[in-house]
Amino acid sequence: MVMTFDTRVTGRIFQRFARIPLFAALVIAACSRPEANTHRLPTGVSLDPAGSSIELGSMPLAMAFSPDSARVVVLLCGLREQGIQVVDPIRRKVRQTLVQPAAFLGLAFAPDGHFLFASGGNQDVVYRYAWHADSATLADSIRLDPKGAVGQGARYPSGLGFSPDGRWLYVAENLADSLAVVDLGSGRVVQRVATGRYPYGVVVGPDGRVYVSAWGGSWIAAFNPRDGRLVAGSRIPVGRHPSALALNARGTRLFVARASYDRIAVVETGRDSVIAELSDAAAQGPPEGATPNGLALSRDGRTLYVAEADNNATAVFALGRATSDAPGAEGGDKLLGRVPVEWYPTAVLLRDQALFVLNGKGLGTGPNPRRRQPGVKAAPDARSYTLGQTTGSLTAIAVPTGRALDALSRRVARAEGWNRARARAAYPPFQHVIYVIKENRTYDQVFGDLSAGDGDTSLVYFPRAVTPNHHALAERFGLYDRFFVNAEVSGDGHDWTTAAYAPDYVEKTIPSLYSDRGRSYDFEGENRDTIPEDDVNETGTGYLWDAAARAGITMRNYGEFALRDHSGRWTATKPLLAANTAPAFPGWDLDITDQKRVDAWLEEFRGFVAAGRMPALSFLRLPNDHTAGGKAGAPTPRAYVADNDLALGRVIEALSRSPFWKNTIVFVVEDDAQDGPDHVDSHRSPLLVVSAYTGPGVVHRFANTSDVVATIGDILKLESLSQFDHFGRPLTEIYSPKPDLSPYAAIVPRVPLDERNRAQTAAARETRRLNLAREDPGDEDLFNRILWAMIKGPRQPYPGKQRVALLERQRG
Repeated sequence: MVMTFDTRVTGRIFQRFARIPLFAALVIAACSRPEANTHRLPTGVSLDPAGSSIELGSMPLAMAFSPDSARVVVLLCGLREQGIQVVDPIRRKVRQTLVQPAAFLGLAFAPDGHFLFASGGNQDVVYRYAWHADSATLADSIRLDPKGAVGQGARYPSGLGFSPDGRWLYVAENLADSLAVVDLGSGRVVQRVATGRYPYGVVVGPDGRVYVSAWGGSWIAAFNPRDGRLVAGSRIPVGRHPSALALNARGTRLFVARASYDRIAVVETGRDSVIAELSDAAAQGPPEGATPNGLALSRDGRTLYVAEADNNATAVFALGRATSDAPGAEGGDKLLGRVPVEWYPTAVLLRDQALFVLNGKGLGTGPNPRRRQPGVKAAPDARSYTLGQTTGSLTAIAVPTGRALDALSRRVARAEGWNRARARAAYPPFQHVIYVIKENRTYDQVFGDLSAGDGDTSLVYFPRAVTPNHHALAERFGLYDRFFVNAEVSGDGHDWTTAAYAPDYVEKTIPSLYSDRGRSYDFEGENRDTIPEDDVNETGTGYLWDAAARAGITMRNYGEFALRDHSGRWTATKPLLAANTAPAFPGWDLDITDQKRVDAWLEEFRGFVAAGRMPALSFLRLPNDHTAGGKAGAPTPRAYVADNDLALGRVIEALSRSPFWKNTIVFVVEDDAQDGPDHVDSHRSPLLVVSAYTGPGVVHRFANTSDVVATIGDILKLESLSQFDHFGRPLTEIYSPKPDLSPYAAIVPRVPLDERNRAQTAAARETRRLNLAREDPGDEDLFNRILWAMIKGPRQPYPGKQRVALLERQRG
């Protein structure tokens, strides 16, 4: 059974609530559902969901009960579709799907229940739906910037709230750092007030006071109603990255989720000060990786339910008298337990002793149909692309207590790996780690032709002739055919690769960015194409370079989080990283060959050899296996990858001929695997672990990006960055007791490195639609199809991507 009920208790509960149709239906559904089959996600944790679920559309981020609670309305904010869905929770069916051009985060019914409002993302509008007979009909839209071009996304509405009398609509403008006040009588914006960076959630007290969370700041902006306008009140400091808000019925306590810090701040609104903080971090783990991002209070105000995106669970807190300000509350605050749900819960609601949890990614990725080719006039299937594979869901479960909640909590701990002992392993005498980060390839694209591993030769893009060094290194130092990247795309890929975590900002905004619905590339230390003092996407515990600095070890950066300064020299977007960045080593720029990058690295490396000292941790970015598709005059995809391959070979050759070979280990990963198919899973990717202590053979066991970060942390004795590396599976069993100190000789690929794309081709025409100034050019699905057609030929059907339920499956 999915729920662990004592049957005697279940009977009493059912009899007590049998007259409440919603609760009765949920109890029957929960008790009759067969045992869940757990399966592992690419992030390394497993799903073991309780309750019953309803499949929804793409990346739902918000939900609301209809005025009579007969329906749940959800807001879809994903890559495939954006808009609203109306769900019948009793019959577990989606009754309506109304697609909008864009949507983001904001969803609320007006106080009178006659209209439903939904934020319209880069359309800079709020959509108004008439609500009648349990269904929605689009009535009109409220333009927030009537003089601006439609689709510009300068305002980007997010959270919504209403004045108690229903006259005013309050709209958080996520990219304008303001709160818009809309007169619903005229449908016009009558006032704007500054909020701080990236305003997110909006709640309104019974006295009309408005609270707005500054997602990119560290405070709640409070506003007081006066004479038909809002007057700026306090900026309530709550700590970095406030997101979801919940207010108790009397408006005396404001609960603030701090998603990247595993904290919920509790504000006494009478004094505008934090009086308590609740922690939902995993026991014995670092304070990052639970990701609290949705809040709901029980009717009596004494229990708080928290949607934990990266725990795939809902936490249940008992609130003490001081924290809750609720009659009858006793004692202190306590985390009572957790309820397991599906992947990446984003919101939670409570009604009639039933708990509803909105899951952004549902059960994860799945099989993909074949896709169209460039130039073929057919509707593309977004499910064939990594971000489009995930489908949201709505989980419903009777509120568990006592032993039932205890049993569910144990399931969460098992699924998350919190019961797994993490002991420091005995490694070879490594003193140096070189971390090579590349771009976007799947396992089958590179290693599908190696018969020793689980590969599909039909999906090979870059065989041995193109990647002789990758093949030779895998054959000498080990082939990993069950390695998976945690990330979907580069936006979250560089976070997972360097921090073992992706903040909720990147998770919630990349579907819109990558589906051409506005927003800038606010990742790798940049916000709105500038370097901010306070990065909205900053992780709570920092990155590997921060951990290295805290441990007092030396480091050097070659190209990661890098950009040019005003003098043309290369620096980095993070101050600590910039201070340790090689100024002659280029960051992302497809016009620069990886040979030139390695030339710059070798210049410094020879100096280390001469001095007899080398940094303990080096980041080495070799991005050109990304390729430029069919861009006219650019290297062909195979020339780009051959350039990348030879560069890697030269690094290993130089290292193996140096005194540092005996005590250095090199990890080679892709930041993500979005740009190609794989017959096992769209997240499966090449991994190389190169050292004098690693030898030939095939490693079939599951490993992922955060496991590599955990291994680096173990070797260098760094503190964990998130619960993903802390409770991970470091690579401890792959080393030989005796080193093989024989050098490696780089192999020159048989593909000319100067082979160029022709101008007058379909691939060149299609590539012109892409922005290659960034790691991800926008329409990655189109980019993938261009590569396939160029390499396999236009008549070969594109295979799409797929996954298997058990990512750790042993080869046949």
